[in-house]
Amino acid sequence: MKIFVCVKHVPDSAAKITIEGKNQFDESITFILNPYDEHAVEEAARIKKQVGDCEVIAVSVGKQDAENTLRSALAMGADRAILIQTTERVDSIVTARALKAAIEQDGKPDLIFTGKESIDSEGFQTMYRLAAGLDVPVASNVVGFSLEQDRVVVECEMEAGATGVMEMPRPCVIGTGKGLNKPSYPTLPAIMKARKKEVKIVELQSLAIEKPVSSMEILELKPAVEKRGTKELKGPPEAAAGELIRILREEVKVLALSLIHI
Repeated sequence: MKIFVCVKHVPDSAAKITIEGKNQFDESITFILNPYDEHAVEEAARIKKQVGDCEVIAVSVGKQDAENTLRSALAMGADRAILIQTTERVDSIVTARALKAAIEQDGKPDLIFTGKESIDSEGFQTMYRLAAGLDVPVASNVVGFSLEQDRVVVECEMEAGATGVMEMPRPCVIGTGKGLNKPSYPTLPAIMKARKKEVKIVELQSLAIEKPVSSMEILELKPAVEKRGTKELKGPPEAAAGELIRILREEVKVLALSLIHI
């Protein structure tokens, strides 16, 4: 069995982002393996232990530094990695086409895992574009997974706490959610072994992917501005409660008129 895990090199959410120019930021900050992708790598490694005859390949599109993220995936259990290297900031359309080309070049996949989203752009697009390009089924926000011969059964977390159950033939694309598993921290021996594992560098231009007729571009980056503040409600409890309800209804707009009874 051959399992590909698509991972992304993203800024650490705890890092201080400094915007440079209109649409760039200081990239000297710490970058990490996208947290949702950790669950994808963990599940692929779990399946490898279950099946035995299995190879896990981590794949990423990014700059040279993205090799560090691939090394993290290797330390978590991937056998080897492929870095589709580019100095450009590519959108989900090009990313999906590049991943498709690299995967097909390496061999036919049995399963493809990704995180359900990336914490930097939160586009929610790449897994669907990849599945469409490969003409295979896809499931997102997967919190339950079982492998059954030539198919998989997944549980997907949906809105309002609902869970959907899907059965899909292999190959397919699985977008993992945080409820699927608990990623294990790599041990020191695993980290040392990961340094010796293969990371194949493939230049994006060498894949000769078809140029898309449309594209997405980040025009401007702006820092998030905190608008929260405190407001003291004074007076008798009844008056304070009435004022609180008014604020929730008219200013914050989280209460419907029909639900207000004083």
